[in-house]
Amino acid sequence: MNANAAGFFIDRHITAGRGGRLAFVDPARSLSYAAFHEATARFAAALHAAGVRREARIGLLMHDTVEFPIAFWGAIRAGVVPVPINTLLTPDLVAYILADSRAALVVASPALREHVAHPAVVSDLDGFIAGHAPTAAPVDASADEVAFWLYSSGSTGHPKGVRHVHGSLQATADTYAAQVLGIREDDVVFSAAKLFFAYGLGNAMTFPLSVGAQAVLLPERPTPEAVLSVMARHQPTVFGGVPTLFASLLAQPGIGPGAGSARLRISTSAGEALPAAVGQRWREVVGSDILDGLGSTEMLHIFVSNRPGAVRYGTTGEPVPGYEVRIVDEEGRPTPPGTPGELVVRGPSAAEGYWNLRARSRLTFRGEWTHTGDTYVQDETGAYRYCGRGDDMLKVGGIWVSPFEVEGALIAHPAVLEAAVVGATDADGLVKPKAYVVLKDGQVPSPALVGELQAHVKAAVGPWKYPRWIEFSDTLPKTATGKIQRFRLRGA
Repeated sequence: MNANAAGFFIDRHITAGRGGRLAFVDPARSLSYAAFHEATARFAAALHAAGVRREARIGLLMHDTVEFPIAFWGAIRAGVVPVPINTLLTPDLVAYILADSRAALVVASPALREHVAHPAVVSDLDGFIAGHAPTAAPVDASADEVAFWLYSSGSTGHPKGVRHVHGSLQATADTYAAQVLGIREDDVVFSAAKLFFAYGLGNAMTFPLSVGAQAVLLPERPTPEAVLSVMARHQPTVFGGVPTLFASLLAQPGIGPGAGSARLRISTSAGEALPAAVGQRWREVVGSDILDGLGSTEMLHIFVSNRPGAVRYGTTGEPVPGYEVRIVDEEGRPTPPGTPGELVVRGPSAAEGYWNLRARSRLTFRGEWTHTGDTYVQDETGAYRYCGRGDDMLKVGGIWVSPFEVEGALIAHPAVLEAAVVGATDADGLVKPKAYVVLKDGQVPSPALVGELQAHVKAAVGPWKYPRWIEFSDTLPKTATGKIQRFRLRGA
């Protein structure tokens, strides 16, 4: 049986008579399922004509337009391995990924062409596929054959090439999309998280394509103004964002029910843990819930999540059906109830491993279990609570302190938009929490506000957890996927 993912996510809809339905919409074009099917087939034929062999890699440095899914799925149809690249990386890092993956060809959005130094670059996709007859069917592939690579965000060091197989795509659709999100054929999905990001790829391609739904694509930066404009124009039913975006949207004076979409039924969040205050405020103002969840590039999408109708803000929820998680100590032994440790997971969408990093692969992928590097604790309700990355945890007065817990307390204060907490050393050489805070518009830093924030944290999470120092900043350093780069703050 041919397990090429293009058969399930594209060709099946044509056979079922859904060819006339809209698959993708961007500000310039829309693409029906029939037109999408044909364009991917032409792209597959064009790759063959260009001499790109099966299993070769091709880089995709592309904005979120209809051309991205054409290139991504056209490559998969041809048995070629697409490698999406973060469009915000420096030219040097783009060159590193292209060299590391040994890309045979690069497809680049016209505006990004100057960032690519490669002998074979396609920046006119329509011209590249013109004149090529659609191929008959996806090439025969096993569910265990590598289908695509994603590069990790590279918050420290160089990005790592993560290899995913054909079967992983349907696995995320059958688990999170079907059993948590409840994706439907009549849904319109808008993901502010970009397609080069594992979370965004699932939101805006895998999940809508799994049921014949529609995805709205935004090529520009997802500023609050741009996001609210898309919400009002396209009226999505499902919205995918990251915590910093939800906080910024809530700070917009015009936001209200549905965030502009009368049809919005649910939102999702990943990339960083969602502060409880942000989720609660979203429900009050927008009128629907955010499903906070944990996923990773290594696991492709979310494997621990809150559920519709059973959201517990301040927690990441429970394992998605089909996945199993454990909390373990440094020796890999399960921790006692209520004790923090590293979260490990096993499930059907785990990556095959890292490219050319055998030792790192062995540390992360240990038998059936994938080690996340995230510190979690399971509470008395069975929900999992995020404490921080393993190297972010602080020991204050002999007691472990979660920087995320302190950040959540700070964000709950009405003056605070964003916060990040790291360890700093006091005059006695002891580690204590230090906070970097971004204030909401109209708020002015002052010594009095520092004292107010410190007292607020003491009352909210405990007197020993309050930040001994608070530094106000206009922005926090983040990766392109919205994760706060605390290591940069530790070195500040």
